Amino acid sequence: MHLMVFRYRVVDLDTSKLRKEPTMAHQFTLGVEEEFQMVDKHTGQLASHIHAIMDKSAPLLGEHIKAEMLQSAVELITNVCSDITTLRLDLQNLRTQLINLVESEGLALISSGTHPTAHWKDQERTHNPRYEELEEEYQDVGRSILIFGLHAHVGVESQEVAISLLNQLRTWIPHLLAISSNSPFWAGRHTGLKSYRSIVWKRFPRSGVPMLFNSYRDFDGYVQGLINTGCIDNGKRIWWDVRPHPFFNTVEFRIADMPATLEDTLAMTAFVQALVAKLSWMHKRNLTTHALPAHFIEENKWKASRYGLDAEYVDFVQQRRMTMRESIGETLDFVDDVLDDLGSRREINYLRTLLDDPRGTGADRQLAVYKETGSLYAVTHYLMRQVHESSSLNNHRSW
Repeated sequence: MHLMVFRYRVVDLDTSKLRKEPTMAHQFTLGVEEEFQMVDKHTGQLASHIHAIMDKSAPLLGEHIKAEMLQSAVELITNVCSDITTLRLDLQNLRTQLINLVESEGLALISSGTHPTAHWKDQERTHNPRYEELEEEYQDVGRSILIFGLHAHVGVESQEVAISLLNQLRTWIPHLLAISSNSPFWAGRHTGLKSYRSIVWKRFPRSGVPMLFNSYRDFDGYVQGLINTGCIDNGKRIWWDVRPHPFFNTVEFRIADMPATLEDTLAMTAFVQALVAKLSWMHKRNLTTHALPAHFIEENKWKASRYGLDAEYVDFVQQRRMTMRESIGETLDFVDDVLDDLGSRREINYLRTLLDDPRGTGADRQLAVYKETGSLYAVTHYLMRQVHESSSLNNHRSW
């Protein structure tokens, strides 16, 4: 038995029938976009090298690789995957190809929300008309976007369903940020925050926690109003922490720092897929969880950016305070009955282990290296090794 909330009323619901329904795995397809940093293999400093990489990548990676606004970033894009196992294999293959490609240019990759020492003023913008337009509109807000994130897509039945789920999924934005927190340094400074990337990104318009919508028609009216008045040219200019994708039937989670390891990425993706699957099952039975006002979610989001997994979480529904780890644990219990159908118990078990792991998140691991060595150079080289070792490559090297 699990506690469910039905229109702000808690009821007991027997979810044992979940396992008797047709498998869920292929209903909730997965896709991931990973934003990596490219650095000089020896110095660890960011390298503005995307144009050379794009020229060489065409026959190998095709549409699986993309430039970002700054030339030191490279985005890796998976196929649409039917389940988490397929996604794992796809990511391993794509990462291997990308690592080999950048190595041929004397570069390495870093998987982190920020670079420990780099300053945005030293970066070169990618040559692309779209990025020229963004720089013209956003000026230093756009030029300073030296941040790197993970975007995870989960397929849904329709855009109408996506809006219903969006209203509820907003609740777990702080949890996802806490789990992925991996950006404690900015421009050579220990910021005191576990996710400084989320602070930098907050400067952009139409970012942060989305508002509540009564229906897809309500959401579409909002988007079309912005387009018709020339505020945006399409729905992709809405950069919320979680959003219904404007062109596909997916919910896109954009809140996460670029996670520390491949396993962290897979665990995050499995978590959001399980949330979408469970809430979709409830939706078909006219059940829903609470849809919180944005200002309550922002309170917990701030705590997550500041403290990561060590944050205190405020449950505004039941008026109680708890640790972030306890709240994530309760959420994992909430989605437990969909995991076997999704085939993601391995990844969620990893996430449960992470909650008890004294090494903590990527941010905690970076801070531990810094505390031990007092050197951001050491942190940078640790991050370089981490990508290489976590991507299941055979050719481990000493950096």
